[in-house]
Amino acid sequence: MLRRKEQAKTAGAAKANNWVLAALAGVPLIMVLGNSMLIPAFPQIRDAMGISPLQVGLLITFFSIPAGIAIPFLGFLSDRIGRKKIMVPALLLYGLGGLISGLSPVLFQKSYAVMLTGRIIQGLAAAGTAPIAMALIGDLYQSQSRNKALGVLEATNGLGKVISPILGSLLVLLIWWSLFFVYAALAVPVALAIAFLVNETPLSAQQTGKSFSAYFSGVSELFQKKAATLLIAFFGGMLALFTLFGVLSYLSDALEATYGLQGVRKGLVLAIPVLASASTALGTGFFLQRRPQYLKASLLTGLGLFSVSLILSALFQTIPAVLALLAVLGLGVGLTLPSLNTIVTSSASEEKRGAVTAFYGGVRFIGVALGPPVFSLLEKSGPWALYGPWAAAGAATLLLAWFFLKTPKSQATGAAS
Repeated sequence: MLRRKEQAKTAGAAKANNWVLAALAGVPLIMVLGNSMLIPAFPQIRDAMGISPLQVGLLITFFSIPAGIAIPFLGFLSDRIGRKKIMVPALLLYGLGGLISGLSPVLFQKSYAVMLTGRIIQGLAAAGTAPIAMALIGDLYQSQSRNKALGVLEATNGLGKVISPILGSLLVLLIWWSLFFVYAALAVPVALAIAFLVNETPLSAQQTGKSFSAYFSGVSELFQKKAATLLIAFFGGMLALFTLFGVLSYLSDALEATYGLQGVRKGLVLAIPVLASASTALGTGFFLQRRPQYLKASLLTGLGLFSVSLILSALFQTIPAVLALLAVLGLGVGLTLPSLNTIVTSSASEEKRGAVTAFYGGVRFIGVALGPPVFSLLEKSGPWALYGPWAAAGAATLLLAWFFLKTPKSQATGAAS
C-alpha cells in the first residue's frame, strides 16, 4: 500500500511538472511572436504606413534594444523578489504594448510614433519574460531534467518562429494591423497559468537582502572566473539570432521582389529555417538529457552547419538552393542554441542565475535588434557582403569554442548543479 502511494505521488508530481513546464513554455512561444510575426508583413506595413524599409526594420529594433537594456535589471529583481512577481505583470504589459501599436493606424491616423511607442513598451515587458523563464527552469529542474526542460523552452521558441510567419501572412490577408492584437489575446492566459500553476522555491535571506551593487559585483566575479565560457556562449547566442532574423527580414522583401512569392507561400518559405531550428532544438534537448557528454560536440556541429549554410547561400541563389540552405541554417541554429542555454544556466549558482541568464537574454535581444537593419543596409552590396561576414564569425566562434570552451561539470557528469 505504501509503495502504491509513493508511486501515485511520483506520478502526480510528474504530471504537475508537465503542467508547469507547459505554462513556462508558453512564454517564449509568445515572445517570439513579438518579432517573427511582423516580418512577413513588412511590405504591407511599409506601404500602409508610408514608411521606408529601414523604418519598418526599426519596429524590430525598437522592440529588441529596450528589452536587451532592461533584462539585466529585471534579472536582478527576479533574484531579489521572485521570478513570478516579474513575469506575470510583464506578460500583461506586453499585451498592452501590442494593443497600443495596433491602435496606431485605427485611432491615431497611422502614427508611426505611436506604433513605435507600443513596440518600446512591448520590448521593456519582454525583458521580464523569456529570460526569467529560463532562470526559473534552472531553479526548478536539475541535471539531465534541466537539459530536457531547456530543450522544450528553445523548441517552443522555435515553434513560435514557425507559426509566426504563417500566422502573420494569414492575418495580413485580412487586416494587417490585426496581428498586433494577437499579443494581448495570448499573453493574458499565459500570465494566469504562471500565476496559478508555478510554485517557485522560496528566496533565501542572502538573495533578498543583497544590494544592487553587491549583486552585480558577484556576477562580475563569476564572469572573471568563467570568462571564456560565458563570452563564447554570449557571442554565439547573439550571432545565431542576429543572422537568423537578418536573413528572415531580408527574404521578406526578396521573396516578393525577386522570386514572386507572396502571402502564405512566402510565409511557408520563411518558416523553413525556424521549423528546422525548432525540431532540432527539441531533439537536441532530449538527446543531451541522456548524453550530456556530447554537449560541446552538439555546439561545434551547429556552428559548423551555420557557417557552411551562409557560405553556400552566397554562392547559390536559386529557389531550390535557398530552400535547402535555409533548412541547413535552421538545423545549425537548432543545435547551437540549446547547448548554449544549458552552458549559461549551469554556469551559475541559483542566487546568480537570474542575472547571468538576463545578460545572456539581453545580448540575444541585441542580436535580434541589429539583424534586420544591418541586412537591410548590406543587401545592395551583393551576396558575399550579406552572408560572408557572419559565416566567418561563426567559424571563428567554432574555433574559440573548440579550444577554450569548458562545459559545466554537471553536464559532463550528469550531477546536479
